Amino acid sequence: MVLPQPDDDALTSGRTARPRTILMCEPTYFDVNYSINPWMDPSRPTSQASGLDQWKYLHDLFVELGHEVELVGARPGLPDMVFAANGATVIDGKALVARFRHAQRHDESEAYLEWFAQHGWTDVRMSRHVNEGEGDILFAGDVILAGTGFRTTRAAHDEVAEFFGRPVISLTLVDPRFYHLDTALAVLDHNEVMYHPPAFDEQSRELLAAHFPDAVLAARADAEVFGLNAFSDGRHVVLPQAAVGLAGQLAERGFEPIGVDLAELLKAGGSVKCCTLELRR
Repeated sequence: MVLPQPDDDALTSGRTARPRTILMCEPTYFDVNYSINPWMDPSRPTSQASGLDQWKYLHDLFVELGHEVELVGARPGLPDMVFAANGATVIDGKALVARFRHAQRHDESEAYLEWFAQHGWTDVRMSRHVNEGEGDILFAGDVILAGTGFRTTRAAHDEVAEFFGRPVISLTLVDPRFYHLDTALAVLDHNEVMYHPPAFDEQSRELLAAHFPDAVLAARADAEVFGLNAFSDGRHVVLPQAAVGLAGQLAERGFEPIGVDLAELLKAGGSVKCCTLELRR
């Protein structure tokens, strides 16, 4: 794999990549045999082999960028386990494991509880309220951004604040295509984010504008190809390759965008960030 070379502006931007520890799940049983979001159409053919190849490229890219990647074992009958970000939220060595809204994903919670126990994590519990992990709970330096509207409940936001002891900003999603917060917003670095304003209600847009006045605002064309379902290490931003406009905006800010093809996994409503659970010890 050959990584793109930064241009002179990127070299002088002061952006610093920080190695992360990531948990991923190989799409051994990937399929779309039910529909729980607008992207899922069971009548549309899927390729497990293509999904695995695309996921493996992303996995190897993270390793080449210097990140440590750990794996949670896939389980039969759980085709969405590839979207590891939904499994938990992990901050300060504490893990709040997801409680999924839809019955098709309920058993994933037990898989994550077992993984954390087997790997020496001691401050772990399952959410009391519907809470779909980093799908809706994103750590943005000084605050936690928490989404609601389609999956995670508002009550879960209070639980997140109590469990992690950090302030939480609640944001309401209004477009079912952007059913998780990580499909409409991405954290770039500490207090820097990018997001698609029409995905949020008016109050949420006002909160985002107040807290992140210099945010990157994504156009509809880039949001609709899941360009905001991205992963940033503070310098490199891995995002769907189809989000060309957003990649250009990021480059102008001194980031190094790296486009990847996860079109097969997008058939289930997920992309880069959905496959990536950050383990913050």
